[in-house]
Amino acid sequence: MGVQGLCSLIEANSQIYRDVRFRDSRLVIDGCNLCYWLYYDSDLDQNHGGEYVAFEDLIGKFVKALKDCRIEPYVVLDGGTDITAKKLDTLKKNAEQQIQRAHAAAEKGGKENILPPLAKQVFKQTLARLEVLVAQCFGEADREIAALASEWKCPVLSNDSDFYIFDLPAGLLPTPHFQWKSVGRNGPRKESFIRCKSYTTSSFCTLFNIQPQVLPVFAALAGNDYVKLQKLTSLWKRSAPAGSGSAGRLKGLLVWLKSFQRPREAMEAALRLMGNLSRQREAEVLQVLSLGTEEYQLPPSDLKQFFTDGTVPPLLPEAVGQVPDWARLPLTQGRLTEDILDVLLLKRIGLGVMVDHGSLPSAHLTSRALRQVMYGLLLGGGRRLRVEESDREDLGLSSCMVRPALRGVAQQLKLDSLDKAAHSQRLRVLLEALGVKPTRLNGLPPHLHLPVAVTCYWMREASPPPDRSLLQALMLGLVTGETQRERVGNSALLSETTHCRQKPDRDVAHAYNQWQACMKDSIHLNQLLDCPLPEPHISRLYQGLLVHQLVPKLRTGTTPELLLSSNSTGIQLYRDLQAAVLQSQETTASAAVGREENLRSL
Repeated sequence: MGVQGLCSLIEANSQIYRDVRFRDSRLVIDGCNLCYWLYYDSDLDQNHGGEYVAFEDLIGKFVKALKDCRIEPYVVLDGGTDITAKKLDTLKKNAEQQIQRAHAAAEKGGKENILPPLAKQVFKQTLARLEVLVAQCFGEADREIAALASEWKCPVLSNDSDFYIFDLPAGLLPTPHFQWKSVGRNGPRKESFIRCKSYTTSSFCTLFNIQPQVLPVFAALAGNDYVKLQKLTSLWKRSAPAGSGSAGRLKGLLVWLKSFQRPREAMEAALRLMGNLSRQREAEVLQVLSLGTEEYQLPPSDLKQFFTDGTVPPLLPEAVGQVPDWARLPLTQGRLTEDILDVLLLKRIGLGVMVDHGSLPSAHLTSRALRQVMYGLLLGGGRRLRVEESDREDLGLSSCMVRPALRGVAQQLKLDSLDKAAHSQRLRVLLEALGVKPTRLNGLPPHLHLPVAVTCYWMREASPPPDRSLLQALMLGLVTGETQRERVGNSALLSETTHCRQKPDRDVAHAYNQWQACMKDSIHLNQLLDCPLPEPHISRLYQGLLVHQLVPKLRTGTTPELLLSSNSTGIQLYRDLQAAVLQSQETTASAAVGREENLRSL
């Protein structure tokens, strides 16, 4: 959801806030908003694929600040896309804007706020490691967050404009004013607190002199993500105070709403402003407005019992019979990607946007075969069965119908009993999808089996094929993540010549985007199969600034051994990793030659 321009209006009337020293309380956190805010509010790399070790460190410091102030965090994440598709136009528009910004970052550098491909995975994995309680909803999280905070009478941490509309007893703490980096102390016992600002709907209604019960109508008439009544938006400007500028539309609407006591009265008056409408059109508009206001009516919380005793929330009615019982708990815990819900319920999935040059094909094409296996496990076979993938094509958003794939051992598995399949079967499905023999992983640390298998797949499927320097730099980054526990920015391999806002090398960025797409889809497939390969420590897999800087060094003659000369453990690990990948490539090439010779002999 979201009311465009509302955050700016409130910031321009900052007297609406109350200064707070926050401590000793539960806190319900808008998880997706927090993930973006932490990454964007820092100076972490976006243009070279991400600084995941530093992001993990940042998340850890944030959680520590909360715990130092005896604040109990409860993080709630969005689940699948709204099944009614009423927000689909907004999602498409946002994706198109992201594509434009990502291309601008690839072409000119700068900071365009594009979240790196594996950042959400790092966020969820880090919270789990820190034992922060997390719930992933079966749909949009906003109402669940508000309902839980309302029942617990604790505040919400977010900067989503819809939380300025929900009636939250303990109010909203907007993230831009949440000063967690400078924990204060006061009182005789020097108790820790976080300075922040608190917002309540009562303060908003008092300032703008409207009735609290009319506030949801304000959001609907202003035009949130669910309500689009373009004909009305220009009318509010007539009531706007002089000199109100870009916020005039919302101010004008608030002035107009002052005279109404009841929501229905305001909605019917809005209909009259639209001129002569047919009865059918009046009924349609009134229904749209009514549904828009109902989005802000809070149901009983489905997450309260999950956080207190582990009871899994009920499925949405339309999901009953579509989502297997065994998947409900891992979905709620965030151990399965929310994309699974979109595939099962909508037969549709939106692929993420990366900082990539618009003239190049989408990096997600490289990993499509992996997603097809996931679709096959989720939906089964069928000639007419397709999943609609939304992805970048040039500088636009395009859709492609993709057939699920069921090959080899995967044909023996059924979704309802997937959790009961033997480990050996699940491992074979994963390795068959990646095209890697299990013997190629022998001798490597178990938690690196998946990254190495993914790299073998990438070397075989990426277009154009990665050269040796790209592989060497990637392996050096992986070794650095393994052998160093401090931030990679302190690595001896990394100099100051590459800055996070610089324009990335177009072809290097595209190659590594393909690797990250393969890694992300492989992690999701591995999770769906209940991790037949150990899940790796995701933040240590890829260091964007480091690998981008290493590629030109390696292409001009510097050897990996020289770069790791002070790290004997790292040298051996590097050799083992590269040998496993190159041997797999040689085996694949030999098999291809054998197939070609057999064809010639026929």
